[in-house]
Amino acid sequence: MKHSNPLHSAVRKRTAALMALSALVMAQHSVAATPDGVQIRITTDGIPHVRAANWGDLGVGVGYVQAQDALCTLAEAFVTYEGRRAWFFGAEATPARDSTFGRRRNLDLDFFFRAFAEPATLARLRAEQPAGLRALIEGYAEGYNRYLAQARSERGQGAQRACLDEAWVRNITADDLYRRIYAAQVAAGYLRFLPEIVNARPATAATAARDALPLRERLAHRVGEEVGLGSNMLAFGGKATGERGAVLFGNPHWYWGGPDRLYQMHLTIPGRLNVAGATFLGMPVVMIGFNDDVAWTHTVSEARRFGLFELALDPADPTRYRVDGRSEAMTAREVRVEVRGDDGTARSVTRTLYRTRFGPVVDLGGHDAAFGWGRTSAIAIRDVNADNFRVLRHFFHWNQARSLDEFIAIQRREAALPWVNTAAIGRADGRVWYADVGAAPNAPDSLRQSCLTPLAQGFAQLDARTPFLDASRSACDWQTDPRAVQPGAMAAQAMPSLLREDYVANMNDSYWLAQPRQPLEGYPALLGGERRSLTLRGRLGHRIANELGASGAASAAELSRRVRTAVLTPRAYSAEQFKDTLLAQACQQRTVTLPATADAPAAPVDISRACAILQRWSGKADAQDRGVLLWEAFWTVVDQTPDDVLYQVPFSVDAPLDTPSAPRPGPERAAQALAQAVVSLTRQGIALDAPLDSQRFVQSEGRQLPLFGGCHLVGYFTVVCNSDRTNRMGPDALGNSYLQVVHFGPKGVEPYTLLAHGQHEAAVSDGTGAAPVARYTRKDWLRFPFSEEDIARSPGTRTLTLPGLRATAERQD
Repeated sequence: MKHSNPLHSAVRKRTAALMALSALVMAQHSVAATPDGVQIRITTDGIPHVRAANWGDLGVGVGYVQAQDALCTLAEAFVTYEGRRAWFFGAEATPARDSTFGRRRNLDLDFFFRAFAEPATLARLRAEQPAGLRALIEGYAEGYNRYLAQARSERGQGAQRACLDEAWVRNITADDLYRRIYAAQVAAGYLRFLPEIVNARPATAATAARDALPLRERLAHRVGEEVGLGSNMLAFGGKATGERGAVLFGNPHWYWGGPDRLYQMHLTIPGRLNVAGATFLGMPVVMIGFNDDVAWTHTVSEARRFGLFELALDPADPTRYRVDGRSEAMTAREVRVEVRGDDGTARSVTRTLYRTRFGPVVDLGGHDAAFGWGRTSAIAIRDVNADNFRVLRHFFHWNQARSLDEFIAIQRREAALPWVNTAAIGRADGRVWYADVGAAPNAPDSLRQSCLTPLAQGFAQLDARTPFLDASRSACDWQTDPRAVQPGAMAAQAMPSLLREDYVANMNDSYWLAQPRQPLEGYPALLGGERRSLTLRGRLGHRIANELGASGAASAAELSRRVRTAVLTPRAYSAEQFKDTLLAQACQQRTVTLPATADAPAAPVDISRACAILQRWSGKADAQDRGVLLWEAFWTVVDQTPDDVLYQVPFSVDAPLDTPSAPRPGPERAAQALAQAVVSLTRQGIALDAPLDSQRFVQSEGRQLPLFGGCHLVGYFTVVCNSDRTNRMGPDALGNSYLQVVHFGPKGVEPYTLLAHGQHEAAVSDGTGAAPVARYTRKDWLRFPFSEEDIARSPGTRTLTLPGLRATAERQD
């Protein structure tokens, strides 16, 4: 009889244990997606990598992870798009968070989405999508519902969701996703005038209520209601990298909270799709990102995506209008919204919305009676994106693009982007692409001139870009170009684009100087205008691009490193250019007497210490910098001076990156502005030399995380700002959101990313999910784990497998 050796036994047990552990690790990092399964791997900073064998199963994973990180935000958004806010949140209340549709009254939001995101629109939207994309959307709804069911079943096991028991949190269907898509596509058109559309009444009714935001200011915003909402993008070609390769930087200045918040994810169908980047919550595709062969980003475009038409009303009936001498009836549609009172009782509110052949009636009389619905005239609005159902399929195809040329061909074929510019690069390609190619009205300047009315002339004083045409002549409707994919839209060939090998850039100015060495000129005014001064942020962006292009980088990898440093260096361009000149004027006296105001009597203010602080300040806004807050208060006052008064050297088309310049407010005005800044900070209890991080920070998981940069108007390239200009940031902030720097190396794509507000909806509300927020505040770029090897090596990776959609068949197109 053999006796076992205890040492051998121990070795065998340890070997078996190691083999079991190895098998477990291999299973966790397995790259094989089961035919009916979804694999979700969560890597550093909570980034989900969703892998499946088909589109429907991939959608299950996307819906699940988005719900896992943002259930309450998504659930409320789906209520909004369904048109049921008044029932759940009160008719007169407004959304708690900002978005591209602003913070409109719940009742007005309900009427809009009930009337415009209605079944016929959803049917058209669904019909325009490829079968694979429809399956992706169906899968998303299933995945969202699965997470919701799981969270409710685990409530007793620690699942923490403040909204789980709310009546407005419900299962969704694909229609909820289609409504969400529709809301995004009309953000730069109908949604800009939502109250004026849903409250439009014939002349016999009361005039529309005056909006708090003046019309001129409303028109100055391309989307949303906040100044500075936009982005930066830079793309460097082979002349800058020194090789046959390019580098792309993308940086949306976007919402830190609410339904349009950006979400980071990586999506894979082996052999078919491998793409990563960011998207709006509720979207199942990557909207800004990269795959194995291309990388792209966007900025908000200056182009107008809507137009106005002056209706000549029939004297006998204000709901009829005349076209080519014939009276035509408006289409009246009664829309009903259910409202629940404070006592729980239900009532119905009904409105009649009116539409013409040009679009719905919009009553701007609350801003100026001349633009209201009168007895002889009214205004209709046409949104080019109301019939643009190509937006999501455009991104769906882009996600699968295999070269820069294919990427460009998709953009030109679809002409679908609703309100953004694009920059893109390709693998082993020294070219960089810029385009403002998408959906825009085909209303050339010649048409606007021939169809001008006195009312249109008056409107042009508020906004020269919006086409305002005479609706009494059918010849004044938007023109049809046989090359265009959509009636009344511009053809892609007629829109601005560039392929360069040095650099292209856009910081929300018009297309004109995407590359200053090759200005884009001769385009219709509605696309944004030419030969106009750039914003301070735009000028700084081009300065950064030129500095990097001349830095002597020997490779794309080296330039990528330099880009990652430069774009997070919080330079205040207003200070770089004008600080010394302004201080030389302001600091000629020690004491300034400010005139009396309604809040305070006239009083002397000592500005000598302020002068000393600003003279020592570097002009940057890092967390520990002192003098930042004082300069921002000072510049805010100075910037209120009209350019033709403030600057000695006016804007020049021959020096667009350097003018206007040489501020000349004069010693007295400059000193008064600095004194006002001193008083402002003192009243707030802020020391003149307070470090930036004493005021500008965000709370996450009980930690106070210091921020850098500041508001767009000061000329920061690195933006973080609150609408109320307070410094303590949170879900109401907008600024740097998803950032990416991408190049292609010998082994494929080399992406670096940051997500300033984190993945989780509570990350910047002092809730969970601090890791990516803290990473951003440290300026610690994440080398994105894109390859299977990188994902396997990512520390702390968690793997989850979900059942598939259980569809019997799915066409992969």
